[in-house]
Amino acid sequence: MITAWREAWTGRALLVLMMAVTILPFLSLFVTALHPSGTYPPGLAWPSDPQWGNFGKAFEAANMGELLKSSALIVLGVVPISILLGTMAGFAIGHLRVVGSRVLFVLFVLGLTLPFEGIITPLYYQIRDMGLLNTRWAIILPLIGLFMPFSVFWMRAHFVNMPGELSESARMDGANVWQLFRRIHVPLAMPAISSLGILLFLWTWNQFLLAIVLVDDPAKRTMSGALGAFQGQWGTDIPLLCAGSLLILTPTLAVFLIFQRHFVKALLQGSLKG
Repeated sequence: MITAWREAWTGRALLVLMMAVTILPFLSLFVTALHPSGTYPPGLAWPSDPQWGNFGKAFEAANMGELLKSSALIVLGVVPISILLGTMAGFAIGHLRVVGSRVLFVLFVLGLTLPFEGIITPLYYQIRDMGLLNTRWAIILPLIGLFMPFSVFWMRAHFVNMPGELSESARMDGANVWQLFRRIHVPLAMPAISSLGILLFLWTWNQFLLAIVLVDDPAKRTMSGALGAFQGQWGTDIPLLCAGSLLILTPTLAVFLIFQRHFVKALLQGSLKG
């Protein structure tokens, strides 16, 4: 009993500590954003006269209306296509076990080790030769390719655990491969698909490197990519910079909080097994 009590309180203490470490940076950003513009706030001191208008100023200064539109267009170009291709490839490799599926899976796993920084230079010249520099396609097309290894790995982990008897029963009823995929396995894979969609949304929305290297116009970048231009313009105004950073973080935080149950459900159903 004493050992169990100690373990329980130790676990709670670690959780509280981890939560404090996670929340403290956001709290610091929030408190700093409420100080008068142009000042240098000392630590976590609450301002005597909170400047809530800093958020409105940051929204206008960063032209966040256009940035929201640009980020939404990029997300709509990346996430649905990545989910579709990743789900189809994961089904073929994990459930159908097509010829060469093991080799293909190893190649996709190797793709997970490919860092964005390592390919940014050749990618720049390739995008330039295609005439796509300074367009949203310069972000959309590379992200689809770079997200494909993880998308296939994630969906394959789900489909590899699906019982073969399920597909055999459907085939006996006359279902072809496409009907088997669309009518049976995709509905069963919705928790894994939705959690993959959440991850791809967060990664696309927060994409910084490709946006600042391949797109010069801040209005065509993701919101995180446009933060670089905003920082260059308002880098000496710490409260306004913190307010802008919080505005950029808000959509991703809201999406995760809304759909976190789907994400946890996918993990509990074994989306990472296999």
